[in-house]
Formats: sequence, structure tokens, C-alpha cells
Amino acid sequence: MSLIDTHTHLESFARRGEVDAVLQRARDAGVRQLITIGTSTEDWTLYRELAARYAGEVFYTAGLHPCSVDENWERELSSLAAFWDDAPESARPLALGECGLDRFHLPKNDTAAAERIFAWQRAAFEAQLALAKRLGCPVVVHSRGAFAESVAMIDASGVDWTKVVFHCFSEGPLEIAELMNRGGYGSFTGILTYKSAENVRAAATAQGLDRVMIETDAPYLTPMPHRGKPNEPAFLRHTAEFAAREVFGVTDAVFAEISSANARRFFGL
Repeated sequence: MSLIDTHTHLESFARRGEVDAVLQRARDAGVRQLITIGTSTEDWTLYRELAARYAGEVFYTAGLHPCSVDENWERELSSLAAFWDDAPESARPLALGECGLDRFHLPKNDTAAAERIFAWQRAAFEAQLALAKRLGCPVVVHSRGAFAESVAMIDASGVDWTKVVFHCFSEGPLEIAELMNRGGYGSFTGILTYKSAENVRAAATAQGLDRVMIETDAPYLTPMPHRGKPNEPAFLRHTAEFAAREVFGVTDAVFAEISSANARRFFGL
């Protein structure tokens, strides 16, 4: 089995000096390549260094996560454009993101603050979509509690939908149809293995094997049977095996081959 983790976060492992061990466990589990996802100025340079150190195995993206958006978002994004433009061709990010909208983490008891932060998120997302359109690169979208708004903003941006993936897709078949009708993609995490996630499995089935991509979103969203423990790229194998056997009814090898080919095509690996 040869798998690609299309969305992981190596920062916490790197800060603890654990990257070598994490990557070795991933290799042992059949995860041959992974994409570590940028969320703010605090991790872009780290990820570029990791991609250089583990060339051909670790790739990266750069973007401003909606939960990293604050009143300084414009300064952060000016840094992003410069970061992208100054990088040599061999060290450029594969995609812009993750970026998007997140209502779930807004302040619950301060409506004014929530509205202010969400307005910053929308402005930052709009700016990143404009940058992605200029660059012609794939876009990794984070959408939590704001699916319709995210779709509408991408529609308005003129970004090529065939270059858009909604990571950690946790909506249902109606929402995946919205993406598919536009040419976009959903990528699936360990949530796929959770007993309560019938709607997510239905969405994966509706999207089909020929478009599926999988991810860990490590260190979050650990799949069964390790749910409750910190996630890591090696655990992608559990999501892949579950998807193969329980969702698509194919062999592990077939699922790995097709999902990896989809990831390589989408991200230009």
C-alpha cells in the first residue's frame, strides 16, 4: 500500500524534535508522501525547510487559517504574497491554504466580537482567493459552520473550481454535490471511520472513488481504532482501509492506488 496524506500539520512534531520518528512510522504504515499545511507566518518557513530536508516525501502549502485571522490579517497576507514570490521554483508551496471561514470557533457570548472577527475572516479569504487566482494554484479550503458562505465567496472570486478542495469534508451528499457540480473536491479525514458519521460516508460515496482524497489533519481527528489519542500521518492507513472496505468495497491496494493518483493529479505531485 502506498498512500498520500494530503493534509497534515507537522509543526507540533517539529517543535518536539519528533519529525524523523513520525515520518518513519508513516513509511512503515505505507504513507509515502504527505502535505503539511500552512496556517500562518509562524509555520510557513518551517514547512519550507522540512520540504527541502525531506525532498520528495514532504510537501507543503502556505496560507492564513481563519482561526489565525486577527486585526493584523492584511500584514500577514502581504507576507504571504512575498513568501510565495520570493521562493525558488523548487521550494514553492503546492497550494494556497488552508484558508476559509470558521463560525464554530467565534466567541459564543460576544456577538459584536464574533461579527468583527468573521468580517476579518471574509476579507482575508477574499484576498487569498484573489492571490490564488493570480498564482493559478490549488486552494485548500477550511469551512466550518460556513459552507454556503464559503461556496458563494469562491464563486464570486473567479477561482478555477477544479483547483479547490474542501479539506476535512464533514457535510453530507447534498453539499458534496454542490462542489462536484462546480468541479471542486472534498477530502476526508478519520471522521469517515466514526460510527456517527453516516452523512460523511454518504458524501464520500456520492463523490466517488475516482475523485476521493484522504488526509489525517494530524494531530487532530484521529481515526478508529485510535480515536482519543493524538493523530499522526501513520494513522492514515486506518482511514484508507476503512474507506476501501466499508465505503467503496474495493481492495486496500486499489483504494491506495486510486486515491494517491487523485492526490498527485490535484496537487501536481
